[in-house]
Amino acid sequence: MRRRNKGINWYIKKMMLTVSLVLAVLLSIKEVSEAGKKADFHKAENWAKEGAGLGASYIWRHQYPAATWEEKDQKGNQSGTHERSMINALCDFLFSQSPLYRYAGSSGKGSTDYGEADPAYEGYLESGRFYEEHSFLLYDGGEESGEDGSINAGTHKAQPAEQPPAGGDRADSQGPEQNQAPETGHGGPADKDPAMTCATSTIWPIAGTLYRKEQLADYDFLIKHFYSVHTSTTAGRDLMKSDKFLSEDFTLEGANDKPQILIYHTHSQEEFADHGPDNPGATVVGIGNYLTELLTAKGYNVIHDTSVYDLQNGKLDRNKAYTYALDGITGILQKNPSIEVILDVHRDGVNENLHMVNQVNGKPTAPIMFFNGVSQTPKGTIEYLPNPYRDQNLAFSFQMQLDAAAYFPNLTRKIYIKGLRYNQHLRARSALIEVGAQTNTYQEALNAMEPLSEILDMVLQGN
Repeated sequence: MRRRNKGINWYIKKMMLTVSLVLAVLLSIKEVSEAGKKADFHKAENWAKEGAGLGASYIWRHQYPAATWEEKDQKGNQSGTHERSMINALCDFLFSQSPLYRYAGSSGKGSTDYGEADPAYEGYLESGRFYEEHSFLLYDGGEESGEDGSINAGTHKAQPAEQPPAGGDRADSQGPEQNQAPETGHGGPADKDPAMTCATSTIWPIAGTLYRKEQLADYDFLIKHFYSVHTSTTAGRDLMKSDKFLSEDFTLEGANDKPQILIYHTHSQEEFADHGPDNPGATVVGIGNYLTELLTAKGYNVIHDTSVYDLQNGKLDRNKAYTYALDGITGILQKNPSIEVILDVHRDGVNENLHMVNQVNGKPTAPIMFFNGVSQTPKGTIEYLPNPYRDQNLAFSFQMQLDAAAYFPNLTRKIYIKGLRYNQHLRARSALIEVGAQTNTYQEALNAMEPLSEILDMVLQGN
């Protein structure tokens, strides 16, 4: 009997040593889990309990072979379910009483299985993972391109419109890609070729490039010549349809006795290169003032919201600027439901060594860039950022881009597309416009407002 008790004590010591080692491993796993957020402590816990239970069961069988509990299932086969449940209960009790286990942070109680996760909570987790993978979108709203001169950065020197070779036909010399219509001066407009996208204006002659509709129907051609698509999103064939973009009519039909256009600045503190005590107005608000004057002179009723959305308690806070701006402009729209056009005017952020300036109408001009948020990632639509006007927003910027290419060559960079929404969900005629960058002078940015007002007027007049 004494020998048997010694054997039992030996087995118990071995079991407790094993349990202690398992708990030490669990504690290590938890520490790694806290650091890497990848290990699952509860899975490790269940695994350890299962292993300890099997070990204890093995000891019990061999120590007391006649005292095991076995039951038969419905088919008559022997089952150790009852035995295992008793052993697991014993292991749970031992685990719960262990100081190491309590220190590891477990309550000792089994976790409750709630079935499938709440879809809303899954959406929250998905949004968190999205921002972890695309953290750049949190800075300044993510609409700055950060160009280094290698992609979509405009040109450094004036690029005159190409002239057809002597004795040759421009269409033949350039192939099927593009054509330049003959200039007709400031006389009456030329008849518009239905195969082309623009006709000569009564004021502005064709000075740049005209595109044929069949060219634009080619998805690869369209993306190559008109868009820069960021890796945070996709712009597939189902979305980028030039025929649909061209068919949208953005003509303003209402009278100008009520507000029609809203200009505002999510990032009102964005400055240009020569901003300082001697030139405090060299900001995006300053160029917004000038654009307001130009559009008002054309007969539009314009509201220029100069509210500051990117300063909170005197500190720059651009991460939440779009949220603050949404509150502000929504209030304006509620008071002025007649507004049909919303323009958020910015300046881009690029490499400090890059100075983008082109000659437009004989003036050194900062290039502008239309920016579209499409509310989708490569995995699909961002459900919590719906934009019922996404297609119209894309069409609005595309039509302005086409007019700029025809009448004001070198004015625009490629249209930039990213994954978020950027408050473009409030009106069908919404546009985010980047005017130059922090390396441009204020005058270069002002010079861009004149042709910008012209192409806006063309699209809003139904050209």
